Amino acid sequence: MSTADSMSEVFAAVPAGLDGERRTLLETLAKHRMLLRHTVAELSDTDARRRPTASALTLAGLLKHVEGVERGWVDFILTGVVAGADEWEQAAESGAERDDFALDDADTLAALLDRYTATAARTDELVGTVDLDLSHPLPPAPWFPEEMHWSARQVFAHIIGETAQHSGHADIIRETIDGRRTMG
Repeated sequence: MSTADSMSEVFAAVPAGLDGERRTLLETLAKHRMLLRHTVAELSDTDARRRPTASALTLAGLLKHVEGVERGWVDFILTGVVAGADEWEQAAESGAERDDFALDDADTLAALLDRYTATAARTDELVGTVDLDLSHPLPPAPWFPEEMHWSARQVFAHIIGETAQHSGHADIIRETIDGRRTMG
């Protein structure tokens, strides 16, 4: 299926009854998720784990990270807590590498895509129902100003940004593996 066909499916899948802002959030999330899924489509698990660039990133690792980020920030909207955030400051100070891109034997491409689909469905449901002004204080981290709060709206914007950024990383890795590009 072409990217254009996939994009048409993305916009057709967004519920028609939503207001403009919620619709925009869902369409944008769906578009960037589709681009990431398209980038990893038709890959073997071996290729999804390859590191063909100077980076340590892999397509499977990126997919795992994006799913985990989305799940974690949705948990933040619901509970005010980001799992693992208590370790952010220590990791930044020590220079320790993050392991949310690391893969284990259970992280097949099919399993990662299934988890991502479930996480996306949960997020999409929340976009349609949550008070977008609901706000929680951000956890302490070197990259957040002290005593800053994020609304659900800001969290969804962050998830979109993470997904788009890592979708671009994935596109470079995929093109390096076999020449396939997501766009163009």
